[in-house]
This record gives sequence, structure tokens and C-alpha cells, in this order.
Amino acid sequence: MSPDDEAQLLAVAREAADAAAAELRPRFGESARGVRTKSTPTDLVSDADLAAEKAIRSVLAKHRPGDSILAEEGGETEGGEVRWVVDPLDGTINYLYGIPAFAVSIACQDAAGAIAGVVLDPVRNEWFEATRSGAPTLNGEPIQPATRPETLGVAMVATGFGYDPETRARQAEVLTRVLPRVRDIRRVGAAALDLCWAACGRYDAFYERGLNPWDVAAGGLIAARAGLAVRDLVANGDDRAGTLVAPPALVDELHALILG
Repeated sequence: MSPDDEAQLLAVAREAADAAAAELRPRFGESARGVRTKSTPTDLVSDADLAAEKAIRSVLAKHRPGDSILAEEGGETEGGEVRWVVDPLDGTINYLYGIPAFAVSIACQDAAGAIAGVVLDPVRNEWFEATRSGAPTLNGEPIQPATRPETLGVAMVATGFGYDPETRARQAEVLTRVLPRVRDIRRVGAAALDLCWAACGRYDAFYERGLNPWDVAAGGLIAARAGLAVRDLVANGDDRAGTLVAPPALVDELHALILG
């Protein structure tokens, strides 16, 4: 696929993310409507999630009607060689509690992986974008972190936790190994933002198990294009699958700590 083709797909992702944000911004801070549970009593979905996904699907239907879609709320549709991986509202719990840390995440993929991705923070109006062959950008400017640490002890590391109690217990065990070995830990609650913040140097690394494809498709591409090493985390079952992104100098040591 040519850079021009990648740019065209990125433009579609950008339009779709903007349409979703237009649904999310007016609802943020209001009393949540249509809230219901998904995988566990603490895993929620709202009318805002559904409205944002509907807006994204409308844009994709207009520009890319032959493609397939994998979306968090609406599931997967069959289609052509390109698939759109959509999280209309990453950080739903933050959103429902009025915490301004959530995002729209949209990526397109082919058999070789991610082609283009957009993560939009509607509160800060920050647009994180990347294509397979292009430089990652934040609001159109190249992402260029000032420095990357070369030792784990001074690294600011972000993580996240799942909704299943047993998964959380295992994640807590990992945290007891990681926390004494790093500068500090942060937990914001929106994996797409975590990946982009690592890409631009707000964190030095990020890891989390229990993620879904829509959590990482766009942010993982942006992190990789920003020069971070991206590793899959898989051990003892799919419930522990996840992602690690870190500077190349730190990734092996952090990976070993997480796996225990």
C-alpha cells in the first residue's frame, strides 16, 4: 500500500473520530443515560458509547462500504481486505464519572497489520496519528520526545487493570514486582491514551494485560512509529493477553519483570 493510500485511510479515520467526538463532548459531565453492564458489574456501557460508535460506522459506510469493522460495542462485520478496529469511547468509566481522560480510537488494518490510526482526546483536542510508513504526529507536529531513559529505575511506567476480580489479583501481583524497580507507576484508565502518552514521552513505558484489539490497534501503531518497542504479553490463557511498549533499552528487563 502506497503512502498516498495510507494518507487517504488516515483521513477517513480522522473524520470518523471527529464524528464520534461530536457525540461525546456534549454528553460529558451530564447525568449518564442508558448505562448497563457488560462483562462484569464494574464494566459499563452507556448511550454515549453507542451514539459515538453509530457516528463512526456512518462515516465508514460513506467512505469505505466494502470494508469490515471490528468495534467494541457492535461486534464484527465481514468485508474486504481492510478492517477498521474501533473503540468509540476508550475510558468509559472515566467518562461516566466525569474524569477528563478518555479517547476515541480508530485504526485500519490489512493482513500485514495496522495501516493507519487515530486516537483523539476530545477534552484536550489532542490528535495522535500515524501511518505505517509515516512519522507519528500530535496535532500535526512530529512526536519527538526529548529523551528516553536507559535504565528502568528512572522510568515512569503506566499500567491498567481489568474488570474481572481474578485478573485484577494477578495484575496486583505483577505490580508488586514492578513498582520497587521503577521511578513510579501511573494508572489513568484509558489504554489508547496510555499508549499515545508513552509515544510522546509523558510516560516512559506502558503495560497492561486483558486488553482487546480495539484498545491497542491505533495506539500501538503510534507507539511503534514513535520508536518504542511493542511486545505482546501472553501467558497462561487469553485473559492475561496484553501489550507492553517501552524504549528498546528497557523492554527486555521490564518484560521479564511482568512475566515473573
